[in-house]
Formats: sequence, C-alpha cells, structure tokens
Amino acid sequence: MQIAILGDVMLGRLVNDQLKMADPPYIWGDTLPLLRQADIRFANLECVLADDGTPMPGKMYHFRSDVKNVDSLRSAGIDVVSLANNHVLDFGVDALREMLLALDQHGILRAGAGMDLEAARRPVVRRVGPAVLGFIAFTDNQPGWEGTVRAPGIYYVPVDAGDRRMTDLLGLVRRTKRRVLLLIVSAHWGANWGSDVPSAHQILARALIDAGADVVFGHSAHIFRGVEIYRNRPIIYSAGDFIDDYAVDPDERNDQSFVFLLETTGGVPRTLRLHPTNITRLQTRLARRDAREIAERMQQLSSQLGTRSGWIEGDNVLEIRFGTDQPDNRSDAVNPD
Repeated sequence: MQIAILGDVMLGRLVNDQLKMADPPYIWGDTLPLLRQADIRFANLECVLADDGTPMPGKMYHFRSDVKNVDSLRSAGIDVVSLANNHVLDFGVDALREMLLALDQHGILRAGAGMDLEAARRPVVRRVGPAVLGFIAFTDNQPGWEGTVRAPGIYYVPVDAGDRRMTDLLGLVRRTKRRVLLLIVSAHWGANWGSDVPSAHQILARALIDAGADVVFGHSAHIFRGVEIYRNRPIIYSAGDFIDDYAVDPDERNDQSFVFLLETTGGVPRTLRLHPTNITRLQTRLARRDAREIAERMQQLSSQLGTRSGWIEGDNVLEIRFGTDQPDNRSDAVNPD
C-alpha cells in the first residue's frame, strides 16, 4: 500500500483568486499522477473552505477559500485532511460549520476540529483494501480555539509533558491503535521557521510512536525539517508548505517541500520516498533542476537525526528504507496475521 502525505495546503488569498479562473486541478501541477498512484492521500488543510463568515478579530492573517474549492481537493483524490491548525477558525464558527458540511458531502474525511471537543478528537478510521488505517490530528497553536464539551474548536494539545492533555493524547493513540492496522498522527506544532527540531517535539514524537503511532507527521514551520526513524517508524518533524501564496524567504526556502510517499507491507511502514517539489505561479510542481539540491538539504537534516537515505537519480526521489520483519512489540500495537 502507498500513502501520500502532504504538508500545508493553503488555498486562500491569491490561490483562491487563481481558482476563480483556473480549473480545480491547476494547483497540483504535475504532481497529480504521483498523488493518484497512491492508495490514500492525507494533507493538512491550512485554511477554511467557506463563502460565509467574519474575520476573527486580533489575527494578522486570515485564510479562506471559496467552498467550491473542495473540488480542488477532490481533483487530487485527497481522502483525509487535518483541520487541527491555526487557520481553521479564521472566519469563525459559521465558516467552520460550512466547511465541515462541504467536506462531508464530498466524502473527504477530517480530523482535528469539529463542533465540540469529542468531534475534534475523534480519529478518522478508513479501510483501504484489507487494511484499516487511523488518523489523529492535534495542534499546539491557538489555545483560545480549543474545543470544549459545548463549543466548536480544534483538538488543542500543548507540547508539555506535565499537561493532562498530552497524557490524554497518548491514551487516545493507544486506544485507536487497537482498532487499526496503521496509525498516522498529525501534529501542527511549534513556531515558524528554523530547521532545528525542538527537543520537546522529539520527546513527544517518540512517545507517540511508543504509544502505537506508526507515523508522526509534523507541519506548521513553513519549511521542511529532518526525518527521524524511531523504532522503525518515521517521524516527519515538519513537512513544509505544499501549496500557498506566501512570499519566499531566500534562505529558509518555504517554497520547497516533498510529496512524502510511504510504502507499507502488511500495515508495516517499509520505505519513505520523498519527491521534491517547488511552488511556482500558485502551483506545485515536481522539482527538476534543483531536485537534487532540495534532497541534499533533507539528507543533511535527517542525517543529524541518525537517518540514512539515498538519492535515486533516474527517479528524482530521495529514499529512506527502514522496515524490518520483526514483530511490533510496542504496547497495545496490533500485528497483522
């Protein structure tokens, strides 16, 4: 099985303007065949899809895309989105409600935000062939948007080992893993910029793996960070921005990312293939001339985390192999028959 994982997908502002003129698939450029070859596709949706709503006071940036642009997600076959981020409530509860309904009507599953805390925390469970996959999404951004028993919001979890909500998250991971063969945990965490992995992120990511997560998928920093392999499970500390209209920092290069293509066998992660991408003219395209340069930066960052990788020249892909035939002996983990 192949799982495509994408970083921040921001369809607001100039991207939204472009989609008023262009066909829904435009933003995906020549990545579409790669995305469509996967068995399931997961992305962080870094905006609200709505026609209604009022900008949240006190925020500098508000990201909203016309609700019709759910068709852009469908054109790439996006199956599951994380809504646990700092833009899903940019236009208030009415806009959130409109987006939730649109996603549901178009069969796109969602995790990380909802009309109450229970809905925001609820894992997505999706069968893909014989395998059952699970997705959990949380964020440590925007604590004021935390969902409650009676109020809409996000699944907010501070990255603080002493906080009860982190303990609850680990418990949710354990319980969910009993129901699924492979579990992906999405984390919209930390401050923007900087390639160094915060020690608190590494501690939590490893704890999530120990609790039963098979993949930890981080984002929020606007740039990619290294990949760590812990107990034969990948931790993508920051996937970077996949599509947006942001100004490009010439040093941080927030216009560069990857299609992260995870290959599994029997529910066990085996290989992570990273296809370099560029954002140009409000469209994401597979990198060509600078593909090797992008990959080398990821290799360097990942090697600092003890990860070995290899560049496959003919395929323009960076490959990380890590699967073994050893049983999964983590607490509460489920082994395939």
